[in-house]
Amino acid sequence: MNEIRRDPKARFSDRVDDYVKYRPHYSPEVAVALEQACGLRRHHVIADLGCGTGLLAEIFLAHGNRVVGVEPNREMRLAGQAYLAQYQDFNMIEGSAEATNLHSSSVDFVIAGQAFHWFRLEQTRAEFARIVKPQGWIVLVWHDRDTESTLFLREYEAFIRRYATDYRQVQHKYIASYEALQRFFAPNELSTITQHNRQSLDFDGLCGRLLSSSYIPRDGERHEAMMRTLPELFSAHAESGTVVLEYNTRIYYGHLDR
Repeated sequence: MNEIRRDPKARFSDRVDDYVKYRPHYSPEVAVALEQACGLRRHHVIADLGCGTGLLAEIFLAHGNRVVGVEPNREMRLAGQAYLAQYQDFNMIEGSAEATNLHSSSVDFVIAGQAFHWFRLEQTRAEFARIVKPQGWIVLVWHDRDTESTLFLREYEAFIRRYATDYRQVQHKYIASYEALQRFFAPNELSTITQHNRQSLDFDGLCGRLLSSSYIPRDGERHEAMMRTLPELFSAHAESGTVVLEYNTRIYYGHLDR
């Protein structure tokens, strides 16, 4: 467990099944928004860095793009290959954001979904600038879980903070803040789009969604205490057998100087 915590590339090795089943999917509206904001077209080639199980790549493949997934974690890479096996225009390769194994100036868009906060920024910036075509786009996407708008969401956030191992240290809201992203794109402009998404989850779904997060313990005393308490949280807020997680899907995009 300690080794998994230290190495971002290994953190999700034991969470692949829950990630595939219970993480929120991206709306096709992400691709529509990028059509309008960045001129995304079907002939554009996309590199999805930290591709994982392929949830973000899927909407661009459905849009008609060719997508190369780059993923360092073997278990996530195999899951992504299986999940996207129906798409002939998808290829998954072993690599990282800092060393993609892609050719220079070979892609029109570099994207990362729910992954950029794991990257080493200085090396990543240089690699992004190397592989993207001149005037190509860098697009970073996160599902920001709403932690305030309902009583359930507030209590779920408190629940996570009570039982998590290193939540604040790895949460993207703290590592990849708007100010940090501005510095990454500087001197170019950083633009943003916000969309809304939601998950309706039964108890098994809430359990799987919780355990898909790398800062949630999967064994030991803290895990056992958490799993004893989770049914009470669910029962207090479920309506018709489900609870709802609300998200703001935030899309950050811009150019990088070489």
